[in-house]
Amino acid sequence: MTTILIAPNAFKGSLTAEQAIEAMEAGTREACEECRIISKAIADGGDGFAQVIGDEPGTETVSVDVHDPLGRPIEASFSYNAGNSTAMIDVASACGLSLLEESEYDPLTASSYGVGELIRQVLDLNISRLIIGIGGTATNDAGMGMAAALGARFLDMAGEEISRPSGIDLGGISRVDMAEFEPRLADITVEALCDVDNPLLGENGAARVYAPQKGASKEVVERLETGMQHFVSLLSLDLGFKHAHAEGMGAGGGLAAGLSAFLNASLRKGIDMVMEQLNIPEALDAADLVITTEGRLDNQTLLHGKAPAGIATEARAINVPCIAIAGEVEIGADSRYQDIFTSVFSLCPGPVSRDDAMQNAAAYLQHATRQAVSLFLAGKNT
Repeated sequence: MTTILIAPNAFKGSLTAEQAIEAMEAGTREACEECRIISKAIADGGDGFAQVIGDEPGTETVSVDVHDPLGRPIEASFSYNAGNSTAMIDVASACGLSLLEESEYDPLTASSYGVGELIRQVLDLNISRLIIGIGGTATNDAGMGMAAALGARFLDMAGEEISRPSGIDLGGISRVDMAEFEPRLADITVEALCDVDNPLLGENGAARVYAPQKGASKEVVERLETGMQHFVSLLSLDLGFKHAHAEGMGAGGGLAAGLSAFLNASLRKGIDMVMEQLNIPEALDAADLVITTEGRLDNQTLLHGKAPAGIATEARAINVPCIAIAGEVEIGADSRYQDIFTSVFSLCPGPVSRDDAMQNAAAYLQHATRQAVSLFLAGKNT
């Protein structure tokens, strides 16, 4: 019997990983009724991570009141397991780009303050371990907003406190005061999971790579980069932070660096923890074929730690073919994917508008999965 491992990442804005599984299972059944299907939703520290990794016995979802990237009251949630005193946060629930209308995108004014509010309420549960997924943010403030909500004081050049700092304030900070910082954080282990390996600064850093996706013009990108450089020098001076150029520190608009500097968080690839928590290696051992998904297949997928590339690499190591179904394939990426994926399929059956692709993603994914499975079986039987 042929065993197919379905391991989708979410299609941001259209399908959760669980909805993708439903469509892919239907497509697989259309191509092969007798095939055995193993379904595993995956994530890499980006948007939806906490839902994926927190879906285990004894874990509950807790909702709390925080503020969104623009300071408006919203409800955010986190996963909590009392048995192992662990909480899992998806920062996108408090400062995610998905919380804003496209016309509201602005990394100069967006703040991670709500993430700090979320962490503070998590601490009320007396946890010993905090796992934080740091993808999908609307922010580029290096975690300043988060730290302010946790008690750090950021003083401007006149010595006045900035109560809710954002990206626009990066270059105007004269001092960081940690005297009133949340003391309970010293007693817990904090792990930050990211889906990229970009450093904080430079051509591949938070501002130049990710700020344009969050609404930044070229001028704003350079302002953020200059501000980041200034802020890093302050973190080095006031906190002894020396890791700005380390891999992954640019994740979440520099939130990874903020978590490292202020919470002493360790940084690891989200896909590594997801594969460990969900027993993906065991599923791979049983599979004849793996099918994974990605909203956009590009250099970030191929080179910087995204979940589909992570699972494809593990599959390749044990000679299991892995097919990716992508909503969009960057020009040129299709000539590089063969080093990781066996094949790449387009989500859409032909030229369609972005709105059409988003609205009909489930139907298109079902169709693409059926095609992928059918071709795999045809090749297997020749």
